[in-house]
Amino acid sequence: MLWWLILIVIVSVGALLYLRAEQNKRAARDLDDARAAARVRIERLGGQVYALNPRNEAARQALADASERYNAAGGQMDRAATTTQARLAEDTALEGLYYVRAARTAMDMDPGPPIPALDGQDTAGRVEQKRVVEHNGRRIVASPVPSAGTANYFPGGRVAGRPVPAGWYSEPWWKPALVAGAWGAGSVLLFSALFAGMAGVDYDAQAFEDGTGEASIPPEQTWDADPDPGFDGGFDGF
Repeated sequence: MLWWLILIVIVSVGALLYLRAEQNKRAARDLDDARAAARVRIERLGGQVYALNPRNEAARQALADASERYNAAGGQMDRAATTTQARLAEDTALEGLYYVRAARTAMDMDPGPPIPALDGQDTAGRVEQKRVVEHNGRRIVASPVPSAGTANYFPGGRVAGRPVPAGWYSEPWWKPALVAGAWGAGSVLLFSALFAGMAGVDYDAQAFEDGTGEASIPPEQTWDADPDPGFDGGFDGF
């Protein structure tokens, strides 16, 4: 009987070690896949950041934002030790690609192939008409198109838990919340002034404040989320 018990223990320990080894192998494969996917996005972003020369202020600002995302994604990749961290680097690079797309649009170039939707982008909505408001002594403009007066692009999504519609703005009014991680006083009044009743942003200031705002307009840019590992860093067709 004792030998049977010893044999059962040995078999159980062996099975446990085998399962643990398989889990570790699977986790390593998942991390490798996530890092490879992130690298493709980062290389694509870098290729465009260095290839494009801005011809106006809107393109210059969009490319500056794209470059910032490129550097941030590279740093995140260097520190990525988990699948979640690698996917965060990929998301940062995807955001940068939206800024590249905006820069190309601002220069009347083909924006390139579609890009996967960012987190929260499909519910944040988008600017569909020009609006000019006065807020705390500042003239703030929202527009669906770039111009010398609306040179600050945002691809749409959530900032510090609240939805910010995609569009072109006279200033990055969401940036203090992006930096601080929290919205300051007056942000709800500004949101209401900019977007109340606007097509494309069919939620109110209260929904913005409590973070439950959801636009019914789907994102404009989506594609197969599976990147081509052989991509050379530029846009297809250019």
